[in-house]
Amino acid sequence: MALTWRFLVLTAIAAVPIALRPEGTTFLVLLGVLAIIGLLDWLAAPGIRALGFQRTPGPRIRLGEDTHAVLTVTNSGRRARRLLVRDAWAPTAGAQDNRFRATVRPGSPYERTTVLRPTRRGMLRADRITVRSTSWVGLVARQRSVEVPAAITVLPPFHSRRHLPSKLRRLRELEGRTAVMLKGAGTEFDSLREYVRGDDVRSIDWRATARAQEVMVRTYRPERDRRVIIVLDSSRLSARYVGTGTAFDAAIESGLLLAGLAAGAGDRVDVLVADARVRARVGPLGRMASLDHLMHRITPITPELLEADWETIVSAVMGVTSHRALVVFVTALDPATIAEDLLPALPVLTRRHMVAIASVADPALQDMASARFTTEQVYTAAAAERELLESRSLIHALSGLGVHSVHESPDDLPPALADLYIMLKSSGRL
Repeated sequence: MALTWRFLVLTAIAAVPIALRPEGTTFLVLLGVLAIIGLLDWLAAPGIRALGFQRTPGPRIRLGEDTHAVLTVTNSGRRARRLLVRDAWAPTAGAQDNRFRATVRPGSPYERTTVLRPTRRGMLRADRITVRSTSWVGLVARQRSVEVPAAITVLPPFHSRRHLPSKLRRLRELEGRTAVMLKGAGTEFDSLREYVRGDDVRSIDWRATARAQEVMVRTYRPERDRRVIIVLDSSRLSARYVGTGTAFDAAIESGLLLAGLAAGAGDRVDVLVADARVRARVGPLGRMASLDHLMHRITPITPELLEADWETIVSAVMGVTSHRALVVFVTALDPATIAEDLLPALPVLTRRHMVAIASVADPALQDMASARFTTEQVYTAAAAERELLESRSLIHALSGLGVHSVHESPDDLPPALADLYIMLKSSGRL
């Protein structure tokens, strides 16, 4: 049972006689009249049990796009129902105009489309449908809430996808598959051709030169079918907000771009998401069609307020392959965590694999370091400068251990990590 605004108006009108004649008898009589009128109107309202509900969710989308869900209401009774319906969704679904009135006649389904504008990735799940049925008077309504399960998948936005064609084009140029016929450096032999001015004399093939009576040089191409292991840190450090999203969101963007680039180059890619445990393992990925599968596996994962167990993570990486691979950790550049947990495990990895660490830089630190107009800003700038200095010192220390580092803002990290991969590929180190 639910009281409508009309019943409240009727109650206000009934308060006038009580104010004119403030006696107990008047109050009790009017209270009884209101109760009888409300009960009769509630009995006159059609029941809700005869109503059926069905949700038809829209297709999967990327974060930042709009989607919809269709609610279908059917009436199996003999009377028309005057309804007030609330089509509830999770707050992050961004449901628009999800409260509406409808008159559902017997045998005539009623459909209502609710526009959804999600504000976060993951599985958008529908909440209960609350419906009120009133008579033509509309004083008291019958109310009921119904569970109608529905969910819509909101994939990561993958804004860095725009960098993928240009990065793949650079890789094709390295492999000599463009009209320019540029040959990239590498260790996999490709073909022989005549020497031209500017070629490295170390690439001259003297046996082929003797046979052809012309100076011949060897051309190489970047190796294919290599292994790339991407580890996304989903611990508490990745839950912090950097820019407009979390550090884990930037890690997903970087991992997707690198996975698409490496798979497009013919390498086999494995992706691990881990904190205190390995939460997801995807791979080996082949061509770019596997990116959809990767996004589906990563979409429901959110950072947990746990410390990363780097021994478990390193063991999982070592279990992926026994061959040499490029291992990329997308994690926070936290001096204490790296010095106490990650650095002790690095020698085991660097003996067998090539290791790189990609981290998200907070763009607000540069702004705080440059603002020095008041006393408070000076202290803030000093703290920001110390943070930046620690990051640079840590990157220098990692380079001394043979570990490549990429430390950029959320928007610049994905292309910077892709450039590191292309550099290693072109230099024949991968």
